[in-house]
Amino acid sequence: MTTIYDVLRRPIITEKSNYQNASLGQYVFEVRRDASKGMIKDAIETLYDVSVVKVNVLNMPAKRTRKYPSRRLGLRKSGYKKAIIWLAPGDSIPFFEGVK
Repeated sequence: MTTIYDVLRRPIITEKSNYQNASLGQYVFEVRRDASKGMIKDAIETLYDVSVVKVNVLNMPAKRTRKYPSRRLGLRKSGYKKAIIWLAPGDSIPFFEGVK
């Protein structure tokens, strides 16, 4: 059985997601593969005490990388599910609270 604490895996912090946070009020999370939009919305609203306007879900494909000594394609990074969350104006999620 999945609880709301199991739905969110981690926030995705990149240059693009930082721009989305600051300018558009969007937040990006890696979520469980079996998580639905409703489950994600409930988890965000419960854990961070914010109101979610919209949830967008993307399945990110697996990627192949090269082994450096031989330059052959061999390593495989598994795919994951990503959720983009739109919050109500004025709400925010503090990712780096207390970091100087």
